[in-house]
Amino acid sequence: MIVPAQPGPLARIGDVMPHTVDSAMPATRSEHDLLGWREVPFEAYYGVHTLRAIENFPITGLPISMVPDLIDALAEIKIAAALTNRDLGMLDPEICEAIVTACHEILAGKLHAHFKVDMIQGGAGTSTNMNANEVIANRALEIMGHARGEYHKLHPNEHVNLSQSTNDVYPTALKLATYRGCQRLLTRMASLQTAFDAKAIEFKDLLKVGRTQLQDAVPMTLGQEFRTYAVMLGEDILRLREALPLICEINLGATAIGTGINTHPEYAQCVRSHLVEITGLPLETAPNLIEATQDCGAFVQLSGVLKRIAVKISKICHDLRLLSSGPRAGFGEINLPAMQAGSSIMPGKVNPVIPEVVNQVAYEVIGNDVTISFAAEAGQLQLNAFEPVIAYSMFRSVSHLTNAFDTLEHRCVRGITANPDRLKEHLDRSIVLVTALNPYIGYQHATEVAQQALDTGKRVYDIVLERGLLDKAKLDEILRPEALTAPRALIL
Repeated sequence: MIVPAQPGPLARIGDVMPHTVDSAMPATRSEHDLLGWREVPFEAYYGVHTLRAIENFPITGLPISMVPDLIDALAEIKIAAALTNRDLGMLDPEICEAIVTACHEILAGKLHAHFKVDMIQGGAGTSTNMNANEVIANRALEIMGHARGEYHKLHPNEHVNLSQSTNDVYPTALKLATYRGCQRLLTRMASLQTAFDAKAIEFKDLLKVGRTQLQDAVPMTLGQEFRTYAVMLGEDILRLREALPLICEINLGATAIGTGINTHPEYAQCVRSHLVEITGLPLETAPNLIEATQDCGAFVQLSGVLKRIAVKISKICHDLRLLSSGPRAGFGEINLPAMQAGSSIMPGKVNPVIPEVVNQVAYEVIGNDVTISFAAEAGQLQLNAFEPVIAYSMFRSVSHLTNAFDTLEHRCVRGITANPDRLKEHLDRSIVLVTALNPYIGYQHATEVAQQALDTGKRVYDIVLERGLLDKAKLDEILRPEALTAPRALIL
């Protein structure tokens, strides 16, 4: 059994206790923090602060490693900080090189499994920042030829976290990760828009009944209906692009509350320059770091745009479900690809499962927006302590929307087909064709024709001819499909 030596009264936070020599690899190493000594798994790159956070926050069961963009962003920030501190003469070049090398390993996909704190945590993100500091420090120690936990050689706080605070590192990392997630979302949105555009072209000549308030309305083409969906997506792409510059304004260099305490006067500008070079993102330092450290308005705005996207894509999915309803007793105007059997009891039933799952993602995003709004509002004075739940909600919204758009495109929209016979049947039986006749027979006659069609089941076309209200040639000209779906001058 390995027994740690008794700590001295002046042990520092992060000090490691020596173990007695044993032929077997020790199971743990002892580390000290503000609250005392704890045993950390020997193979772990994280340290005592992360250990306590793992114990304290068993909330979602989802570690921060579930968002690789966040882990990468933390590594990039630590690289930028180390290089800046080296440039300003505050960090030994050898220690800087070890930190940077460890961070590049993280960017290469290594060590992610050691980022174990829960996504939702108390402490305004301190546990996330310390998880990064400890993993980077311990890997850097190994690179320098030392053992994990030998923090007197390279310390998580004194070296990896030099010139930083959780309060500027964490929100900056959230913004980097969010920006990259939104770029992927934009790509998927544009791809789905293209798919709807392709269907609009495919269906451009198929005339159908339009509907308002679920009642028959004037004619349109199925192509026009699908073109509308493409336009809606295009508008949301623009709104999301407009919101992203706010995410590029960072508070790195603010440290604790925005005053920049414990940093070199040139640190904020220098660290931003390094971070821009590392990430390739158009980052700007906030003009007022005190404001930027306490304000979560950029996340609120972006979440509002994500909610708008969710609302509109959900509306589109409702339409697809309605238009494909049936197949015998519904609209039945389009067919969605059959993806799976729809019932455990009704043979042959196929459900619109892809639009349904997208609807549910939309509801989640709308709920996440409420969470983000409350969390942003609840920040007091110089810091918002609730950024972890903002991050958790934001990352889920962006990720799930991205997956939903991809699923909707490839497992639904691309495979949609039309039912021309059903479209024609609905149009022939519709009484709203009389709307196109108003300028020629008058509103009163049109109303009488509509009522007769409704009472008898006859077509509007046949009733107009029977009543002698128009001759066949003129009626055919008025009811030409292309004339029914766009503005036109009166036929004299």
